[in-house]
Amino acid sequence: MGEVLRAVAAAVKPGITTGELNALAEKLIRAAGGEPSFLGYKGYPASLCTSVNEEVVHAIPGERILRQGDIIGLDIGMRYQGFCTDTAVTVPVGVIDQETTKLLSVTKEALNRGIAQVRAGARLGDIGAAIQRIIEKNGFGVVRDLVGHGIGKEVHEEPQIPNYGKEGMGMVLQEGMVICLEPMVTRGNYEVTLEPDGWTVITKDGSKSAHFEHTIAVLSSGFEILTK
Repeated sequence: MGEVLRAVAAAVKPGITTGELNALAEKLIRAAGGEPSFLGYKGYPASLCTSVNEEVVHAIPGERILRQGDIIGLDIGMRYQGFCTDTAVTVPVGVIDQETTKLLSVTKEALNRGIAQVRAGARLGDIGAAIQRIIEKNGFGVVRDLVGHGIGKEVHEEPQIPNYGKEGMGMVLQEGMVICLEPMVTRGNYEVTLEPDGWTVITKDGSKSAHFEHTIAVLSSGFEILTK
């Protein structure tokens, strides 16, 4: 799955459409022997989510042309031998400004900080606190209305995993669990709203947003990134 996402991210450039990226993602998923787990999920019409600039998550690919200075969140899911994985990355379209570069860097680091907390016996609050701390330290917003999640035979399973919280609080992780951590970060206020298409979530204030995600297995000694 990680290889598929890297290939799609490498195809991002000014002038390409989000629909073309979706077609590439589906082609690569099927070539790998998997099925696109997003396609048809609760009616979602594509294999890839392509969220540009102020779009936080779940934007539907189509005829939109990417332009120099945009950023795009690529969120992709695959079902393979009965099990699902889910992973995302936000990449620049050509050259982007310094503050947006920082947004991407901090969001990626927030994911890494959250992953570092994963082990059997840790609590969900430990993960959320680690993610929230670095995001807010850098002056960005932590989206509250969308969360990480468990994953397995279904795309979304329990538990819900907020990207904020207090250390020592929340459910205890158990060895063998598989979870998705996915910080969603904004340059402005953390409030979001849903577009009329029923899928695309955008920032209320129009600020740019970044999203990074990995599927993680919980081990007694720590973690394994399954979508590396």
